[in-house]
Amino acid sequence: MDRTQDRQLITRLQSGEETAVHELAERYGPRIFQLAMRHVKNREDAEEITQDVLMKVYRKIDAFRGDSALSSWIYRITFNTAMSRLRTDRAVRVADQERERLLAAEESGESRERTPRQQADWSSLPDEELLRLQLRTAIQNAIQELPEIYRAPVVLRDIQGLTTEEASSRLRVKDQTLKSRLHRGRLMLRDKLRAFAGGMTLHPPTPAYS
Repeated sequence: MDRTQDRQLITRLQSGEETAVHELAERYGPRIFQLAMRHVKNREDAEEITQDVLMKVYRKIDAFRGDSALSSWIYRITFNTAMSRLRTDRAVRVADQERERLLAAEESGESRERTPRQQADWSSLPDEELLRLQLRTAIQNAIQELPEIYRAPVVLRDIQGLTTEEASSRLRVKDQTLKSRLHRGRLMLRDKLRAFAGGMTLHPPTPAYS
């Protein structure tokens, strides 16, 4: 992309020119989508990532110092956004699998052997199971903290696995409305789970002694 055109576009974006936003989408939207698809392998997710990236570029354009090409900066944002989406989706899947396992255990009577309200001794659990328990608890809490208008789409699409059309019908809203709320809900959930993006602590912290 021509550096002169990019500089002009940056100036127009920084001044809040509305047509510049449309030009940004026309210039870089298709490439952002291609890069997103390469990572998430899902057209709907790639479309949401594209919109997310374009919004981030618009909001953060004042922070762009021109140390690299505008395209490089945009593609770096695209990569980070796609990786964040994959981490969140993976966390949701793990939590869902753990939820199904616990439900199956309850149905088979295994959970009846546990004492009600007894605090779990995590120190005796294998690291993998401890990680799942921590992750499941964190995601459940994060989802419960979402406003209902955003929580319902996240639960229906990402937890229960409904399609966009099925979730829209269940909530009696248009598909585009559902996608918009789902996108917002995922962003909010991702922010709440930010602590897990860089890894989790497998064991409780050791108390400090004086």
